[in-house]
Amino acid sequence: MALNKSMHPRNRYKDKPPDFAYLASKYPDFQQHVHTSLAGRPVVNFKEPEAVRALTCTLLKEDFGLSIEIPLERLIPTVPLRLNYIHWVEDLIDGQNQPRRGIDIGTGASCIYPLLGATMNGWYFLATEVDDICFDYATKNVEQNNLSDLIKVVKVPQKTLLMDALKEETEIIYDFCMCNPPFFANQLEAKGVNSRNSRRPPPSSVNTGGVTEIMAEGGELEFVKRIIHDSLQLKKRLRWYSCMLGKKCSLAPLKEELRKQGVPKVAHTEFCQGRTMRWALAWSFCDDVIVPSPPNKKRKLEKMRKPLSFTLTEAGLKELQAKAAAIGCTAHSSVNSITALVEKTLTDLRVLHKRVPCGEQEQSLLLTAVENTWIHGRQKRREQTRQLRELPRAHQLASGAPTAAPASTEGNGDKKASQPPQAEQIGSGGSSNEQTDRQKEDAEHVTDEDVDMESSCTGAGQETGASGPLGKRPLSPGAVPHFLFKCLLNVMPEESDVVIEMHWVEGHNKDLMNQLCTFLKNTLLKCVTKS
Repeated sequence: MALNKSMHPRNRYKDKPPDFAYLASKYPDFQQHVHTSLAGRPVVNFKEPEAVRALTCTLLKEDFGLSIEIPLERLIPTVPLRLNYIHWVEDLIDGQNQPRRGIDIGTGASCIYPLLGATMNGWYFLATEVDDICFDYATKNVEQNNLSDLIKVVKVPQKTLLMDALKEETEIIYDFCMCNPPFFANQLEAKGVNSRNSRRPPPSSVNTGGVTEIMAEGGELEFVKRIIHDSLQLKKRLRWYSCMLGKKCSLAPLKEELRKQGVPKVAHTEFCQGRTMRWALAWSFCDDVIVPSPPNKKRKLEKMRKPLSFTLTEAGLKELQAKAAAIGCTAHSSVNSITALVEKTLTDLRVLHKRVPCGEQEQSLLLTAVENTWIHGRQKRREQTRQLRELPRAHQLASGAPTAAPASTEGNGDKKASQPPQAEQIGSGGSSNEQTDRQKEDAEHVTDEDVDMESSCTGAGQETGASGPLGKRPLSPGAVPHFLFKCLLNVMPEESDVVIEMHWVEGHNKDLMNQLCTFLKNTLLKCVTKS
């Protein structure tokens, strides 16, 4: 799931991602890294350091007029993510387009935060760096963009953070500091060993960076604690102290550390870009600063309120109405026909539903899902197909035809032949209890990819994706004490099309509603493609 829509509201890439085709036509250095996907779209391989560097340099040139150079053996920043951090600092200090002073701890070879802050807002920066190569490149990038009057790059000793950097500037009050700390504690963590959930997919982009940029003793947790220790001595020399975090699990212990130290003002946020999530923490000792509200709660609420929807176009409605008529629906309107098909599918899935009042041309259903019966439908159909293939063999055994069974089992042949195909399949695939346990385990770890993608419309009386007799289904949604989720499903006309929306009401996991929505969509569209 792409997270671009959750970027900072002022991020220029939030609603307008980079146009790779346009950029490739304008910048030859970038063009060689743009390829065409199977769907015909221009794409960039983010696992190639050269491609990531070309994209970063191209975006900085196109959108900010900045020309920079970055060595492949040092950290290559992504522009949209860095913009999120800049915009959040603007929120902290109310400093958009105002002259402010900031410190960038470990500015890197790109010197990207000072370059963006100075170009966008006219901020003054003290940029520190411990690595010789990074220091040389950062100094060169500042000079070639004529920003030496706003950005001062200083070389500092190893393990230097704020105290040593401010020794010579005792009179200056800074508005903020920024830091992209080393995320990892050692080489194993940097390679993803013991630091990444085994169920998570591998990173979608390459991990570049020098040792001092990606690793520190104790990882980012201890690194930020050192900044907190410095801030306890500097106090109001900086109005806001801030750091970006690569791991969500680092946020809680750092907030607890700030609480223990009696820091009065603490703020945090999320940075979203593509499939990447980062977190940020800020704190202040000043009484007059305003702590911005964390946007993640608002984003989660908006996500919960936003309905899931899909559209059935006019081209397929006639086929769907014919399918509805075949199961006994006599309604002439496309909305009523689609509603009948949806109700049929919900009944087969044992999802409780009842009609509720709505607009004149609409239909609305209140759904109560008691169990997850819509996952792994493809696997169930394959199992049924395999059972059907076994029927000729079963008839052959029942008729006494010779088999290849050993002589020692000849006496059991009739007994085995008398068993129904279902029993033979269970015997080959494990006990029914084992199957039930596997289904429960699958339900706990289900993703959108587990939703059946080959569903088909069925006639009346057939079960689709169900795992038990329909007679066991409770008669009324109100009589169900425990459920997975409840939602409101609306079937509405939209010009010549029909739109289906699913609104979350309550429950434990909205992903399950997403899966059911995908199942319904695939089922209806499969009816059209089979016609």
